[in-house]
This record gives sequence, structure tokens and C-alpha cells, in this order.
Amino acid sequence: MNGIEIARKLNVSTSALRHYEAWGLVPEVERSANGYRIYGKKHEAYFQCIRALLPGFGMGLVRQVMPLVVKGEKLEALWIVNKAQVDLRAERDTALRAMELMERLGEAELPPYLDKNAFTIGEAAKLANVSASAIRYWEKEGLIEPERHGESGFRLYTQSDIRSLLIIRTVQRAAYSLDIVREVLSGLRRNHVAQAKDMARQSLQYIDQALIEQVKGIASLQNLFDL
Repeated sequence: MNGIEIARKLNVSTSALRHYEAWGLVPEVERSANGYRIYGKKHEAYFQCIRALLPGFGMGLVRQVMPLVVKGEKLEALWIVNKAQVDLRAERDTALRAMELMERLGEAELPPYLDKNAFTIGEAAKLANVSASAIRYWEKEGLIEPERHGESGFRLYTQSDIRSLLIIRTVQRAAYSLDIVREVLSGLRRNHVAQAKDMARQSLQYIDQALIEQVKGIASLQNLFDL
């Protein structure tokens, strides 16, 4: 079997197959006397698995997992996949929290996790499921303006800031433009929640679709294990 045949089946270029081979994502490929690659059914299954994993997990994870599969380290590969699914569930929880806060906009009662008036950057990062560096970047871009402790100068995040962080994290899933994020936040400050809710719903739809794609990728990975 040659690369052109496999490339046609998977609707990819032969150069993509060569990249996968160079990255160690498939078992070693034999060469004919004239130097052409000789692919077998096993190689085709690896290429199929790579393509199946990509939509739900991305190339970064594929480049972690597939070399482990090649070396027979299946459990290690599965734990990496499992971690990605845990992260996806955390993203969904973040989006649902943002939706909840938008529904409660203007209400006196707040969710239990917003049980105090000020939060450190570490606490804020944990609540919004983002890194502290991401929060600093959003601050630099003017999306949030935390207060500073009078003596220490440490950042302090209010309940309103936490809401903004949750919404930024959620909206970015559906719209990568910071200008759109600014527009959504500006609307929320005027109690205009329709656009923010729509973006949050889109984000949840993307997350749900990612889950479907992940399950398809895992099924392909299991088929590869069964060879």
C-alpha cells in the first residue's frame, strides 16, 4: 500500500503522512529497493486513529499519545486522554457557572462559591478555571481592573470580577477576538445579557461537540489497540 492510497482514503496530503511518520506517530515504515515507503494495514490504522483523534483532542495531545502507543505504553496514553476529558468537563462547568451568574444578574443572592467580597488571584484563577497568567493578560488588555490591597499591593478580585472572568473564559471558547469579549462585557455592565448568554450557549455547544469528537477518537484508539 502506498501513501497516495492512504492519503486519498483519509482526505489528507501525502506530506501530512510524512509529517506523522517523522514525528514518530506511526510505527517504523519499511522502504522498497527504490526507496519508496511501504505501508501496511497497521500503518493505515495508525493514520486513521490520528485523524480521528484530531477534532476532539488537537495535535498537541496526538503528538503526546501516539508515540506512547507505538511503544506499547497504552495505559500511559489512556491517562493522557483521560486528563483531556477531565479538562473538557471543567470547561463545561465553567461555562455553566457563567450562565448561572448571568441568570442571577441583578439578584442579591449569589452562588455559594462567591461567599466573600474579595479573592486573591490564585482563588480567582481556581474559580474561573484559568491560569493566573491568563488573568494578568486580560488585565493588561483592560478586560478587568482588580483592586489593589492598600499595604501589600496584591490584586484583589471582587464578586463582579469573578463573574467577568467566568464570562471571558466562556466567551473566548466561541469567539477568539478580544474585541467581541469587550463588547460582551460592556453589554453586561449595562445589564444587557442577551449577547453574553448567546455566546455562552455557543460555547456549550462547542464543548458538547468536542465531547462527541473525543468519544469517536477514543473508539478509534481502542480499535488500534485491538489489532
